[in-house]
Amino acid sequence: MTSLETGGLPALARAKHSAGVTVSVCIPARDEAATVAGLVREVMETLVRDWGLVDEVVVADDGSTDGTGALAADAGARVVRRVGPPGKGGAMALAGAASTGELVVFLDADVRNFGPLFVTGLLAPLLTDPAVMLVKGAYRRPLHGVAGEGGRVTELLARPLIERLFPELAFVTQPLAGEAAIRRCALDRLVLEPGYGVEIGMLLDVGRRFGPGAVTQADLGERVHRNRPIRELAAQAREVLAVILERAGVGPTPR
Repeated sequence: MTSLETGGLPALARAKHSAGVTVSVCIPARDEAATVAGLVREVMETLVRDWGLVDEVVVADDGSTDGTGALAADAGARVVRRVGPPGKGGAMALAGAASTGELVVFLDADVRNFGPLFVTGLLAPLLTDPAVMLVKGAYRRPLHGVAGEGGRVTELLARPLIERLFPELAFVTQPLAGEAAIRRCALDRLVLEPGYGVEIGMLLDVGRRFGPGAVTQADLGERVHRNRPIRELAAQAREVLAVILERAGVGPTPR
């Protein structure tokens, strides 16, 4: 692998400027005061100021009540505030629409071990191969410090259904990853799901529009974040299930 393909900052910065493209980092966030400022600051200091790899950071504050938006703004992000019922997909759509980059990197705001690789790893395939439209993050995901136990909705629901209904995309190990990069020309052709089904909807829609060869994944190492309780995961699972079944032509799930 070349230094560009492994996300080396000097090579990536040269490739980005040679291609003449702009890059936006978009972060949907709801009550993530504990982590959002550190994440934004790392992107601003290393990838915007030091290397010029990222042109802007946009945080969509999805109705936070803990000061998330103010902390993100103090760290250097441009903050847009979403009104109405909260929803991750709605926040992602708002951030995407408010951003201007030709390449858009989506990040989750609750990652505790964030580093530049979360951005550079996702950007490298887009700068290497013009046929790639969507890059999904792949990573190891511990649960309460235990390796391999994270990603419960992914392993119990999303991956088995994709293997059965969309086998051409079964190579994607983290179909629900919040870390993803997409070309603007592809993003503008999508209608993002309003809630937790946004990531799986984006994956299935890009695969359908551009073919599975337009989707790839990037190894981001280990990802440590705020693990959610079962009651919250149940709501996420229902929304993910509904999106997968709808894309498969099965129809709405019974309530």
